[in-house]
Amino acid sequence: MRAVVVRQRGVVELAEVPTPAPGRGAVRIKVAAAAVNPVDLMVRDGVGGTPFAAEREQWGIGWDVAGTVDAVGAEVPEFVPGQAVIGISDRLDVSSAAQADYVVLDAGNVAPAPASVSAAAAATIPLNGLTAMQALAALDLRPGETLLVTGAAGAVGGFAVELAAAQGVRVIASAAVADEPTVRGLGATDFVPRAGSLPDAVREVVPGGVDAALDAAALGPAALAAVRGGGRFVSVSVPATPIPLRGTTVTTVLVRADRRQLDDLVARVEAGRLTLRVAETLPLSAVGTAQRRMATGGVRGRFVLVP
Repeated sequence: MRAVVVRQRGVVELAEVPTPAPGRGAVRIKVAAAAVNPVDLMVRDGVGGTPFAAEREQWGIGWDVAGTVDAVGAEVPEFVPGQAVIGISDRLDVSSAAQADYVVLDAGNVAPAPASVSAAAAATIPLNGLTAMQALAALDLRPGETLLVTGAAGAVGGFAVELAAAQGVRVIASAAVADEPTVRGLGATDFVPRAGSLPDAVREVVPGGVDAALDAAALGPAALAAVRGGGRFVSVSVPATPIPLRGTTVTTVLVRADRRQLDDLVARVEAGRLTLRVAETLPLSAVGTAQRRMATGGVRGRFVLVP
């Protein structure tokens, strides 16, 4: 089969590799769509130095997948061949991952796909949806509390705005000026342009600072300074996690597979309560183009590779 791999730092390639077989507790998915995410560039550029996995000769690329079950390993009663599914490939120590013709995932990493959207749209759910949901769970927000979301127009930030607003949280969204209509449409109550002093701008809206912040833009200390003393802060980027000053609680959330949460996200999509955004679909062979365009910034929605 074909798979997007990295064998040399900074170089991504489409290679012919053996088609993987599902072992016990796993399924093989015929890939219909696989989203491109910033973490792909981290793996591409950090081969031999990434802190998340041991050294290896070849690294598979891609976390998000939508497709159909192709083969089922032993002890997997919940999936059958031909079933439409989504899933998350959350291991870095693999020779091929979601950006491929086929991918093998543990059954707990997979959920039935939403029937109301395309495979390309469904492929944008797992990584960013789970990250947003798990970050909000770590913040343990209550209705009426105030939440700053940085990078609110991005993939994680956009999901976080929508999910938090559904909980009755007052969301203060930070993004580029042109993104204000988008983030307000997702449920943000207040908007703070991404310019000038973020803490000062937020405190103009919420005197004393917000109860919590979800730092999807990796602003670190600038976002933390917008939180009141004793408030809560979640980072989704290890390098941008700030020191917990002023009695704040600072947590770093790194995504994990969670079948129950995937089912929840799918149910929200089916009910029309979660917005999916696809910037463009491209063939698997155009992975380099997708990565370059994503790296320039300003893209709203995900590039999705279609084998």
